[in-house]
Amino acid sequence: MECLIEVTDHGLYCAAGDFYIDPWRPVPRAIITHAHADHACRGCGRYLTTSDGLHVLRTRLGEAAVIDTLDYGRSIDVSGVRISLHPAGHLLGSAQIRLERQGRVEVVSGDYKTESDPTCQPFEPIRCHTFLTESTFGLPIYRWRPWSQEIEAINGWWQRNADEGFASVIFAYALGKAQRVLSGLNPAIGPIVTHGAVEALVRAYRATGVSLPPTRLASSWSRGDPALRRAIVLAPPSAQGSPWLNRFGAARTAFASGWMRIRGARRRRAVDRGFVVSDHADWPGLIGAIRATSAELILVTHGYAATLARWLNDQGQDARPLQTRYVGERPDDEVDEPEATLDDPPERDGP
Repeated sequence: MECLIEVTDHGLYCAAGDFYIDPWRPVPRAIITHAHADHACRGCGRYLTTSDGLHVLRTRLGEAAVIDTLDYGRSIDVSGVRISLHPAGHLLGSAQIRLERQGRVEVVSGDYKTESDPTCQPFEPIRCHTFLTESTFGLPIYRWRPWSQEIEAINGWWQRNADEGFASVIFAYALGKAQRVLSGLNPAIGPIVTHGAVEALVRAYRATGVSLPPTRLASSWSRGDPALRRAIVLAPPSAQGSPWLNRFGAARTAFASGWMRIRGARRRRAVDRGFVVSDHADWPGLIGAIRATSAELILVTHGYAATLARWLNDQGQDARPLQTRYVGERPDDEVDEPEATLDDPPERDGP
């Protein structure tokens, strides 16, 4: 069974159309599933992304990047390969790449989640012959509780901290995770403060039409402002332990990640609380998404690829791990840290 996609030194390559999907080195033509740095490398000659993903990808790559867009569900023909982009539910603008040639359909999932998210289009199952799936959380232990319960817990934690005079600092990846958390925060509790890296992408979300609660950049506050005792602060993981946090005084910290499902990951992060918030499918989500494709061949990458492929084979499906340069989000990864930080430079101790 010959696939349209092959793994090369530069990434996933479609020879029939002469383009790459999520290349890890600069190439002339790249189709991007989403704007995280391990899927959208700098320096490519031309990029194709979804219309919804334009502003976030532009924020990550800069004004010089040549970016073409395609609406979800619309298709283009490139040298006889029909290409269309379909919602992946991972973050704003994320897409599954559907390729069709001579009646054969292959889908590259990119990163995806099947749970609903107010900040992006919901995951769309696509029937295909070959499905290339991620497996970041491809173990049965990874099962998410409903988002409504997790965000209620976050707001409750923030309320208790505010009542006791502590700022609440929640570390979340600057692209996707931070905006998802922000979408469910209750601004009646107190001000919502953002690190510059987060705010740059919040603005990209708003420019795309996503409605989010009001935020205020951290650098606009005076150190020791009493209002900060009721604030919740959204910051990237790189801010943990940095002098930048000093402006908030007494604070309690939390980390938002699917890895918080494992107690040891919470200990390693050295935070007061861990909230299980993931932009990836959990185990039931992965299995459900794979089955919905009715694919004859399942190629598994990014994460627990060998484990998931073995389980699928035991269920009578043809599944194979696919070795790529990137292995998926890991507990200590900060692959989405953007360079753009607005006016939030590192803060020095002292006057």
